[in-house]
Amino acid sequence: MAVWDSEDIASDDETDVEDDFDDDDLEDDELDDDEVDDDDDLDDADDLDDDEVEDDDLDDADEDEIDFCVALYREDGEPVGVALDPKLANDFDGLLEHLQRIPGDAGALGLVSLDSEVLVAIRVRGPRHVQVLVSDIYYADTWPLVHDAADFLNLDPDSDDVPDEGPVGDLGMFADQGLAEMDIEAMFMDTDEMTSEDVAERIAQGIRLGPVFRKAVDDYWDLEEEDD
Repeated sequence: MAVWDSEDIASDDETDVEDDFDDDDLEDDELDDDEVDDDDDLDDADDLDDDEVEDDDLDDADEDEIDFCVALYREDGEPVGVALDPKLANDFDGLLEHLQRIPGDAGALGLVSLDSEVLVAIRVRGPRHVQVLVSDIYYADTWPLVHDAADFLNLDPDSDDVPDEGPVGDLGMFADQGLAEMDIEAMFMDTDEMTSEDVAERIAQGIRLGPVFRKAVDDYWDLEEEDD
């Protein structure tokens, strides 16, 4: 007759119980990991939604808030200024693409002034050389064009590294045309006494495109009146 040791029986039972608990613990761990991953996914989705809402919350500048949207360039050495579609004052990518199609000798310069408060300047020379300047990053939370210009410059208006006032971007974008970086900075720092339209005109004069700039602005408003 076989004799079973009670200690052997107890040991086997304990092993079975421990195995059961190990399996349960593994399943719980897997469940917890899944729950954590799901929570992370939800957090990421919430962050994405927040970003999308932030973009969507920005209303386009209306026609009364757009002071002008113009392009300046030289073709065969002759200065040219043209009025642009007002829609481009709310479309950074569209404005950039339009400027890239202009056959200027040294590229093309787009100037957009909004509500006499902020000036966005975009200069393109070929498909890859793009320079952007914004007179006041504060308005990145007000108008889409300024918001997208800040994105292009990889600037977060709420960051401590970004100045609360003054120009941001490529201050040396006109250096080859006679306007040094310090000249541009001085112009923008005088905005307490000058509007963004005034600063744009000073830049145009500094790069010897003043007359065609003024004509382009007049043409822009002629187009606006025709649309009305």
